[in-house]
Amino acid sequence: MPAAAATKHTMQAIVNRKYGSPDDLRLREIDKPAVDDDGVLVRVRAASVNPYDWHFMRGLPYLARPMLGLRGPKQSIRGVDVAGQVEAVGKNVTQFRAGDEVFGAGWSGSLAEYVRGGEKDFSPKPASLSFEQAAALPMAGCTALQALRDSGRLQPGQTVLVNGAAGGVGTFAVQIAKALGGEVTGVCSTPNVDLVRSIGADQVVDYTREDFATSGRRYDVILDLVANRSLSDLRRALTPEGTLVLSGGGGSRLLGPVGLLLKARLRSRFASQRLLSFMAQLHKEDLVVLTELIEAGKVTPVIDRTFPLVEAPEAIRYLEAGHARGKVVITV
Repeated sequence: MPAAAATKHTMQAIVNRKYGSPDDLRLREIDKPAVDDDGVLVRVRAASVNPYDWHFMRGLPYLARPMLGLRGPKQSIRGVDVAGQVEAVGKNVTQFRAGDEVFGAGWSGSLAEYVRGGEKDFSPKPASLSFEQAAALPMAGCTALQALRDSGRLQPGQTVLVNGAAGGVGTFAVQIAKALGGEVTGVCSTPNVDLVRSIGADQVVDYTREDFATSGRRYDVILDLVANRSLSDLRRALTPEGTLVLSGGGGSRLLGPVGLLLKARLRSRFASQRLLSFMAQLHKEDLVVLTELIEAGKVTPVIDRTFPLVEAPEAIRYLEAGHARGKVVITV
């Protein structure tokens, strides 16, 4: 009798092999990731999408293509944020074992049934959170935490303004700023005023009715997440020794937000105000900090909508439109 054919281990994943729109994303059957001696294989239960994903999908800004891939995405599976259960570990892994519930960064692409990483990429999932809530945390939570704590150096009693307070990063930023002892003002549109107030903002500015840059109030720290105001407008709302942290949003197809970031860096050399550009790094230590804030009841992920894996292209389309309230999550 002929030898039995080897079983091919496959999985479903959202794949894009060329730059374009969500229409170019496809649910494909592909090989399941292999695990080396230092690897951790996670069965994905939920993932979330970020602007990072649609920038990769479209290859924008063009300035970033040497990093993203010149002719198409270097990484063909979309998604980074993930929560799930450990399926298998390599022989050198000591922190996790099969069955553990974890969350973190699935750099091999989290919009898939399985994702591969290392011990440094994952942290134990907070028991109080669902997989969907935990998947909302990594990229947006780390961005908010690092922007306020490390770049903004927010101190108890200082005033902080979050421009874009109802978005994925913004909803975390409002809560983390409160946890750090700040007096928080959130800027958002009319439909989101109650949401931003409900997560702890001391004041809420409806930008359709009021301009924070001309109100006369000044802030010790401004975290700008949408890049829809000029540098001079933002500086006008800062105290003389205040700190402006610019993180993402806006810009041209060629440069993205880089033009504004470079202008801020240049002007900061001649100003008493600190004007900083910022890009988050996902560190396991900060996943632990976020877990502690959640377990202390100081941070709760805000989820706008959930989509099944097959509808991930629609989830990215919805996020790219710019009206998401909190995070957009994929269930797998």
